[in-house]
Amino acid sequence: MNNFTQRAITGAIFVIVLLGAILWNQYTFYSLFVIITLLGILEFNRITTNELHRPQKYFGTVITIALFIMSNVYVMRGINPAWFLILISLVFLMFIFELRTKAAMPFNNIAITLVGIFYIGVPFSMLNGIAYPEIIKDSGYSPHILLGMIYMIWANDTGAYLVGRKFGKYKLFERISPKKTWEGSFGGAVFALLGAYIISIYYTDLILIDWFAISLIVILMGNFGDLVESLLKRSLNIKDSGTILPGHGGILDRFDSIIMAAPFVLLYIVLRFHI
Repeated sequence: MNNFTQRAITGAIFVIVLLGAILWNQYTFYSLFVIITLLGILEFNRITTNELHRPQKYFGTVITIALFIMSNVYVMRGINPAWFLILISLVFLMFIFELRTKAAMPFNNIAITLVGIFYIGVPFSMLNGIAYPEIIKDSGYSPHILLGMIYMIWANDTGAYLVGRKFGKYKLFERISPKKTWEGSFGGAVFALLGAYIISIYYTDLILIDWFAISLIVILMGNFGDLVESLLKRSLNIKDSGTILPGHGGILDRFDSIIMAAPFVLLYIVLRFHI
């Protein structure tokens, strides 16, 4: 099987599973993303572990998954926010755990563990808030905004690839990602804005101006997400973050744009409708 066929099959399965789980109901959404969050933090811990850095894998994984689960329970059942304070307090245990190690640079281990929790756990947890936009209307689980964000990310990536491949000349950030060009970025922006207009016709949870605002967030933060993940891989001297998706790399490779865009999309929703 050649690489194109492998990528096509993996991509089709990925899209079907992702969209199917989000569309089916809140339980399939939760089940899929708790798995994605788990795979993401395990992948991060694996690639950042070397002779100099040894993140606290088990503790970091437990905290990351607990954060996602608690945020989901919060939006579904409205648990007391004080539980998050308990979770934040438990994070400080990693400083104590490091006392028993003989690491040459213990605070590097603590720092990388915290980065994993923040880089993986926080953005994926925020997807729960985007999928339960009760601040807009009391509707419970409503995946349209989440789906719209994902569609625009895909549109941005597709436009950037097609336009960049055909017309790309001026490098966007050659030191970090040699293949990215300004032409590709502009092409991705046009695709994403067009996608926002089409989405506004079918998903009326938000008006057109809101979809355009979210598309601008996706364009900017999605590109930064890709660059940040490229910076991570370059600093670790690896090509892909994993091999779980044949032909596409790992979880971080596929969700880098969502990781960076999700916090700002949720922030926009909160500022627009709640404050």
